[in-house]
Amino acid sequence: MKLLVRNLARTMTEHEIRVLFSAHGDVAQCNLVLDQETGLSKGFAFVEMPNDDEATIAINTLNQSTVAKSKIRVKRAEA
Repeated sequence: MKLLVRNLARTMTEHEIRVLFSAHGDVAQCNLVLDQETGLSKGFAFVEMPNDDEATIAINTLNQSTVAKSKIRVKRAEA
C-alpha cells in the first residue's frame, strides 16, 4: 500500500521517515519530496509498505501524531 505522509518537519530526512514507519512493518520504498531548485524538503513523502495490514496499523498509529514538533498526517495515497 502506498501512503502519503504530509506536514513533515522540513528537517526530517528520508532515513528518519523510513525508520519511523519500519517500527510498524516492512518498508519497501520511501520517497521524500524535495524542491528542485533548493533541494530542501517540501514537507511530504510517499512510503510504500507491501503488507496492507502493517500499512493500516502505521496509518492508525502515526496519523495526527507529533514527530519532530510537527503533527503529521498519514493516509492511503490516491492512485
